[in-house]
Amino acid sequence: MTAEPIDAVYTWVDSTWPGYDELLRKYAQDRHDLNPNRYRDNLSILKYSLRSLARYAPWIRRVFVVSARPQCPPWLNTTAVHLVHHDEFMPAAVLPTFNSFAIVSHLHRIEGLSSRFLYIEDDKLFGSPVAPGDVFDAEGRPRIYLKYRSAIAPGQRGNARLSPWNRALAYSNYLLDARYGAKRRAFVHHAPLAVDVESWRAMIEQWPGEFAHTSASRFRATGNVAPEYLYPHYLLEEGRGALASRMETVRHVAYHPLNNLLPLQRSGFFRLRWQRPRFFCMNDNFDQQPHPRAVALAQHALDAMFTFPSPFELH
Repeated sequence: MTAEPIDAVYTWVDSTWPGYDELLRKYAQDRHDLNPNRYRDNLSILKYSLRSLARYAPWIRRVFVVSARPQCPPWLNTTAVHLVHHDEFMPAAVLPTFNSFAIVSHLHRIEGLSSRFLYIEDDKLFGSPVAPGDVFDAEGRPRIYLKYRSAIAPGQRGNARLSPWNRALAYSNYLLDARYGAKRRAFVHHAPLAVDVESWRAMIEQWPGEFAHTSASRFRATGNVAPEYLYPHYLLEEGRGALASRMETVRHVAYHPLNNLLPLQRSGFFRLRWQRPRFFCMNDNFDQQPHPRAVALAQHALDAMFTFPSPFELH
């Protein structure tokens, strides 16, 4: 299995790109659609994630960066990275889209992509050396890291007070319960998502109408599935995934919310430097207005952890 090529696919967007905010507001219908946490790129975290990838997972064959046309990070070396826009692998009828669920559900259609790949959101990084066996087992099955904390109950799938993300988790649990029986299912941890294209297609074929509805939603909406949550649980139910142990998960996966609370930021960055997890997420929790000191602190921490430019950057 380790002899097979494994590619990496990143998704990225920058709300400050000329014309993007106007386009976003043209289609937005509620406050969730305009949540800046989902579109902000104030730290260029993708650049640091690529540095971590080059340093700790050099066995990755190709790197694809997915974004809306014509966006491209100004520092990106497009001779070393395959820049792919939504209109190259998604139907024209569903574009423009601001729905990550819709985008992710189509990633397997990217031309030239390996049959096994890593889907990496731009806020996920590598903190220590990673081997192919950390993401796919010896049989080629995706390795799955769960939080061991129950996700949103299926009955909450239509609760308008919940965020579209949580409604999608509840709806995904509803679909899983309907097919495999009711049970408590855990949140999926913040590690890169290992994808086997054959089983990914099988998942979509299992719920074609639900994925079609998700693809047609320009924003996350009620009745959407969350592929990055549904897929790991589908694999476990079908015996096509390898569940990481609790000890592996605690040791090798970490989550750090970026927010304006400076003491929490300092302690969180200290923990990352001490733990050196294989995978960690630095999720944007700044809300409407990031505090300049908090942003500067995060920028300093990223520069300290990943000092040297990668081949994926222009020099």
